[in-house]
Parts: sequence; C-alpha cells; structure tokens
Amino acid sequence: MGMDADLFPGFAARWIDTADGRAFARVGGPEEAPPLLLLHGFPQTHACWHRVAPALAETHHVVCLDLKGYGWSQAPAGDPAHRAYCKRTLAREVVEVMERLGHVHFSLAGHDRGARVGYRLALDEPGRIARLALIDILPTIVQWERIEAKPDRFSHWRFLAGEGAEAEIGRDPIAYYEGLLRDWSGTGNLDAFDPRALHLYRQSWNEPSRIHASCEDYRAGATCDRLDDIHDLAAAKTITCPVMILTGDGYLDQTSETALAAWQRTFAPSAVGAQISSGHFLAEENPAATLDALTGFLSA
Repeated sequence: MGMDADLFPGFAARWIDTADGRAFARVGGPEEAPPLLLLHGFPQTHACWHRVAPALAETHHVVCLDLKGYGWSQAPAGDPAHRAYCKRTLAREVVEVMERLGHVHFSLAGHDRGARVGYRLALDEPGRIARLALIDILPTIVQWERIEAKPDRFSHWRFLAGEGAEAEIGRDPIAYYEGLLRDWSGTGNLDAFDPRALHLYRQSWNEPSRIHASCEDYRAGATCDRLDDIHDLAAAKTITCPVMILTGDGYLDQTSETALAAWQRTFAPSAVGAQISSGHFLAEENPAATLDALTGFLSA
C-alpha cells in the first residue's frame, strides 16, 4: 500500500465493512468540509484521482473509493441476472459506505463506470447528492443505441458483456488492459499515467476475480442497467440536483449529438457542460483543466 500512500499525501487509508464485504478508500481533507465522493471508471481504481484529489481536499472532505470488483474492494462472484454489479446495487452500496464514514448527503464526481453509479444513485435517491459531475460518458441507454447503430464502435462493451471474455483476457491481462489505456488516451501511449498508478492498476488487472468483476460490470450494463434506464426514461424521471457533464475532446463521438445534449434530452435537462483537451482519462491526462472545471462547478 506504500505506493498508493505516495500518490495521496496526507490521505488516510480506510477499510469500510459493509453488508456485502469490505470496501477500500483513501480519505483526505478537513472533516468539517463538505463531503465529496470520487468514483473511478474501468479499467482503473481510485488511484486515477491522485493528480486532482489533494487540491480538491483543500475545500472538501474527499473520499476516493475503489468500486466493488476493482482495486482493493471486495470482488464477489456475479449472479445469473448480473444484479450484484448493477449500478443500482452499487449505488446502494456506495450510500452504505458513505454513511459508515458519517456522510448522508454529499457531492459526487464520477468517471466512466463510476459516473454510471453516480447518475443511477442520483435518480434512485435524489436526496443524497448535492452536486453531480459526470465525466466522459453518455447515458447507458444512449450508449447502447449508438452501439447498435454502429456495432464496430465501442466494441469492448459487447466483448466484455459476452461469454468467455474472462478466459480471453486472462491469457494476457496486462496487455489487454494496457491496450485500452493506450487506445483511449489522447496520445495513444501510456505517457499520461504515473508509474505508481500503473503499478496499482496492474495489481488489480492480474487478479482473476477482478477480471470476472469487470466483465460482470459490463454484463450488468447490457442488461439491468439498460432496463433501469428504459424504465426511468419512460417515467420521465430526471436528476434533481445540479449536474455538470465534463468531457474530453478525444474519446466520445460528439459529431451527431454532444454528450451534454444527450443528457439534457434524457436524465439531466438542466445540466451544464464543459469540455477540455483530453483523451478519455481526463483527471490524469489534463488534471489542471479537470480540476478547474470541478472546482468551478462544486463551488457554484
């Protein structure tokens, strides 16, 4: 855990026991400050926030959590309906973690899969979230519309949700996951990633239970998460707290519709948007601009 401590100077390591197992987080900033939960995406861990978390901790009590199945948090086996990794399930578990840390109402910034947990939480429990920043994603229902229209785009969604993905990834997991970091970064290489963060990512990638968990994450995205979106969209359910859609300019296809427009026509009609120069990994590729956008939104 030493390399992780180096990435988060002044942050404490916290193990949180929940009904579904243990979760790991790095926690920093004044305890009396407004709480802020940071949720990472695939295929990373809480370490992805190391370039922005210390500055955010100057004004907030920051919790950098490893989602279930990632990093050092529990990685239970999935179930036939993939409910263990549905974002609705993960959102309930995130609430339990935050309550055990003493927070019932908090702001949340999520990237990629973490943003999916965040917007599901905001829809399911609107009183929990003060402000919500969603980083470089489209709503799951919109993502699947685009995948079905252009099956060659975002092919990892179908691959990871399919049967046998674990075996194929398991032949050389480091090469597979590092390939995704390269493909989705703005430079096409690993230069944007701190070697200490890469070390922590590789620890997680090399663990068969976590390979399985990431596949279950995507299977949930193809099934229960998609259905939950369909039901909420049909019911005209929207997020009630302030929302910012923060995107890079190098990952999402925004030629036919911007990410902000997709959110405004679905779950976040009052959302504001910001775009910075970056590939998919904004907090690591362009931390200064990411921090500016987040601090401006959180302090508004």
